[in-house]
Amino acid sequence: MSKRPWFRLLVFISLVCAAFAKAQNNQSENQKLNLQFQSAVAQYHAGNLAEATSQLEDLLPRAPKSFEVHELLGLVYAAQSQDAKALEHLETAVRLKPDSAPARTNLAATLTRLGKLDSAGEQFQKALSLEPQNFDANHNLGEFYIQSKKIKEASPYLERAQQINPASYGNGYDLALAYYLTGRLGEAEKLAQSLLQQKNVGELHNLLGQIYEKEGKFVAAGNEYETAAHMDPSEENLFDWGSELLLHRTYEPAIEVFKQATLRYPDSPRLKIGLGMALYSRGLYDESITALLAASDLNPSDPRCYLFLSKAYESSPNHAEDVIQRFRRYAELQPGNALAQYYYAMSLWKGKRSENSGLDLHEVESLLQKVIALDEKLPEAHVQLGNLYADQHEYEKSIPEYTRALELDPNLPDAHYRLGTDYVHLGQKDRAHKEFDMYQQLRAQHMAEVDKERAEVQQFVYAAKSAPSTKP
Repeated sequence: MSKRPWFRLLVFISLVCAAFAKAQNNQSENQKLNLQFQSAVAQYHAGNLAEATSQLEDLLPRAPKSFEVHELLGLVYAAQSQDAKALEHLETAVRLKPDSAPARTNLAATLTRLGKLDSAGEQFQKALSLEPQNFDANHNLGEFYIQSKKIKEASPYLERAQQINPASYGNGYDLALAYYLTGRLGEAEKLAQSLLQQKNVGELHNLLGQIYEKEGKFVAAGNEYETAAHMDPSEENLFDWGSELLLHRTYEPAIEVFKQATLRYPDSPRLKIGLGMALYSRGLYDESITALLAASDLNPSDPRCYLFLSKAYESSPNHAEDVIQRFRRYAELQPGNALAQYYYAMSLWKGKRSENSGLDLHEVESLLQKVIALDEKLPEAHVQLGNLYADQHEYEKSIPEYTRALELDPNLPDAHYRLGTDYVHLGQKDRAHKEFDMYQQLRAQHMAEVDKERAEVQQFVYAAKSAPSTKP
């Protein structure tokens, strides 16, 4: 869905000539100042910002206490993204005319862009206190809170604005979004449906899809996402549609949606990851690896694709050199990231074994030890280090690694099996039987693995969705 500005700018520029007449003794000079100011206003509205700036900067020394000149000059600087300069003049304008709600709103807007959110909030509040029944004052403050992720604080102001002007689509959308984000799903659905009668657009269908998903109405959610994508095939709408299909394991349609989406938006990492995950879930591992490699090249530091790249690679021996190269690059980019080092170690180990060439077990061991040093509580690293030692019959080293892995996570079937195998080699049959029994019990709980994988898909989908946004 499209992004929305932080606020609705309110430009309130008085052209009252008396403001200049009182400040000037010479009537002729007063007329010149007034004409120059009006010309600057015209240049501003025509988008000729450089000319407007020049005229206002020339005018300011001759009218240093003019609210209108400072206000307009602040707006001109703001329009040119010169917010530091804009702030100086907008603050002066507020000092000259502290009862101007629009002036405070414009000041708040600039403070927001400069990241001074506390001060911006104060100015939005003061603007509202000056005009408590003003639609824009209520809407602006509510929207400011949405953008500040203070959704509960936003709702009362958006509701008041909605009462003042029920016909405002932008405020209605913001309010429906606030209801959705605070769990007021029934109110969100009702308002979104009402807005559809006013404006049938893709973003509303997308929002309804999110609402229905939260309500557990998965078929209805899928239909709304599909409608949104057909009405507005934006990258986000296509991602949401494909993700909905992926979440509910309708893999063939998900693959098709993501394929078409990546053709339309070839530079979108999350669409490539979505395609890779859908292909992986369908068992098309080589195609999955190709898509995930492409995603990693689009954004090498993005951690989201590497989990499923490692999973797909476990199921396919192909693309070894390409996969190793990508994991090596990720490990170099993230030297303090335990998972990055783990993925690289495992890709190296598997790749070199499958090629029967140049496998340096000491390098793999060193990488796994580095992983554990970075994150001692990563059970998979202990399991793999145990496997490395066990393969070399160093059971006095492997058993402590398996034991530590199971202390961290007792529900690791392979760790129980490998530990049992080590006990067999050491002649400790009772211990071995105990571990094999646990292995059989855990393997019988197949759905637990399925649920874990679905949770990983959900984590990616929800993390990859855009932050809440408001609409124009």
